Formats: sequence, structure tokens, C-alpha cells
Amino acid sequence: MIEIGHFSHTGLHREINEDSYWVDANLGLFLVVDGMGGHGRGEVAAAIARDTLVDAIGAGRSIEQAIRSAGDAIAASVTATPPAGATLALLKIEGQQFAVASIGDAQAYLWHHGSRQALCHDGPAAANERDPLPDSDKPAHPEPRRNRVTHALGVTPPPDLYAAPLRGTLERGMQFLLCSDGLSEELDDARIDRVLARTDLAAQECVDHLLLAALDAGGHDNISIVMVRVL
Repeated sequence: MIEIGHFSHTGLHREINEDSYWVDANLGLFLVVDGMGGHGRGEVAAAIARDTLVDAIGAGRSIEQAIRSAGDAIAASVTATPPAGATLALLKIEGQQFAVASIGDAQAYLWHHGSRQALCHDGPAAANERDPLPDSDKPAHPEPRRNRVTHALGVTPPPDLYAAPLRGTLERGMQFLLCSDGLSEELDDARIDRVLARTDLAAQECVDHLLLAALDAGGHDNISIVMVRVL
């Protein structure tokens, strides 16, 4: 069984929410998409990415194929200069297995056994810097790649997107946190970890606490959060 919490907020300094997200327990698919481009084009790019990913994975295509299709769809639909794009954090659950993929600076975290591990990477070199699952010998709080978007759907040519997911086996007590950089850039690691450690809170309550904390810290960007807790 899983428990889910989710929310998206425009933030305190933006007029348009260019984030989007998707929560589908039946399909086992959870997304956070952060659109880029301004003037509403980021909002369009995020929606295209979300819908393309949901349709492709629902039709049985692999995560890699779905991600590249989303990049193609944005590039074909949002033709402007500078180009619009989107970053992505994705979780797919099938039975007792999970897969996590990320593009750009949208973050995917795994909280387990009292520590948090960033699951995002932009390619083989970055993947070698951090293993997909936490271990007692690894640092408890890996440093995220702040303010660095190396890949983006609709901007990076789809063949160049590093779309291979990180895979693992579900265990009771795991918590997956997907978020746009409006959360990860606004709150430091310790503040996020204090909320994730609150096992007395429901998943939605954890999401609400994180959102309010990000707003209290300034809310400079759109904020989108999806939490999936394994019971």
C-alpha cells in the first residue's frame, strides 16, 4: 500500500504557475514537471510534457521512450525563441519495484532509514557521483546541484537526453519526494529532512508543511510537491 500527498502553488512572486504534476495510483505514475520559457510558454511546455508522459507510459512505452517523446512534443508544439522547455522528476511503481528518472533540476529524493538520498542525475558521470539507494556508509544528505539545469525537455535534443531510470525494490517506510526547484532551492536540506522525519504526519500533511515552509522562506518560484509513502 502507498499513501500520497501532493500540491502545486504559484509562489509569492510569480503570476503564472509554470509547474505541473500528475498523481495516478492505478498507473503507478507520479510526476512533477517544471516548465521554462516565460510568458506562459513554460506553462504550455509543462502541460505538453505531462500529457505526453502519461499517455506514453499508459500505452506501455518505456520510461526512456516516454521521456524522449515528451521532449519531441514540446519542441514541435512550442516554437519560439528562446525555446520553451521543462524539467522533470518521475516515479513509476510496478508491483514491488520502483523506477525514478529526472531531467534537469527537478528533484527526486528517497527518504529511508532516517536519511535522504537524491536520486536525480543528468547522465552517467553524474550517476557515478551518487548511488541510487542510501547506504549506511554514504553521506546522509547529498548536496543537490543548485541552479544548474544541464538538460531540459524540449531544449536538449531527445537522443541526448539521459533518460535511463534508477531502479530499486520497495520497502516499508520508504518515502519518495518529487519537487520542482521552487522547493529544493527555497529550503535547505535540514528543513526538508525535519518534515520527512515526521512519521506522525500523514503524507499530505508533510506536503502542506513543506509548502508553507517554502512560502515562509520567500516563495520566489512556483512550488510543486508530490510525496509517495510506502506503508
